[in-house]
Amino acid sequence: MRHLTTLIVAGLLSAGAMWGQYKAEPGGAPPSELAGPIRSAMQAQGAKITGNGVTLEVWFCSAEPTGPKSSESDVTLPNIPQGALVGAIRVAGNYTDRRGQTIKPGVYTLRYSNYPVNGDHQGVAPQRDFLLMVPAANDSDAAATPGFDALVGMSKKASGTPHPAVLSFYKSDDGTKPGLDKAGETDWVLTGSLGKDTVSLIVFGTVTS
Repeated sequence: MRHLTTLIVAGLLSAGAMWGQYKAEPGGAPPSELAGPIRSAMQAQGAKITGNGVTLEVWFCSAEPTGPKSSESDVTLPNIPQGALVGAIRVAGNYTDRRGQTIKPGVYTLRYSNYPVNGDHQGVAPQRDFLLMVPAANDSDAAATPGFDALVGMSKKASGTPHPAVLSFYKSDDGTKPGLDKAGETDWVLTGSLGKDTVSLIVFGTVTS
């Protein structure tokens, strides 16, 4: 698995190609700010993205968390349990989440959830898969799967607002190449591996709803 991950990362970020405003290159090992069990769950090497005064480092877990298949609609990764650990991110600079909320520099875990069908999130994404950011200092159990309300409460510590800190996340279409690419006019998407699946994370770009 480690050899496969190395090959994927090398292909994903080879040559550190420049794509408009942002540049992607291989990142380092998972940061020491992560609790030991969480750090051990990450892939050995992350992706580093720089541009417009922001630097991000993103790590996905080496294995995809799985559970009973969800019956929720409009979900691209129905086998990932609510609240499961999916990755981690280091933020440096003036960064905003998918809602345009300012996120302070630091290290955060990324946990899986689906936005609720309550009329408040109409049109935010074609899929309901999202990742919620949690300050690394407040998250130490790699095996935890906090319920929706509990996870939202944890993520509010990242946003400092009544709304959690969120990033749009989904299973990539078959044949999607790993790397950093622009989607539409404003979104920048990092694609990589999560276990056997290819997944995409919108690292830059906001929506309002």
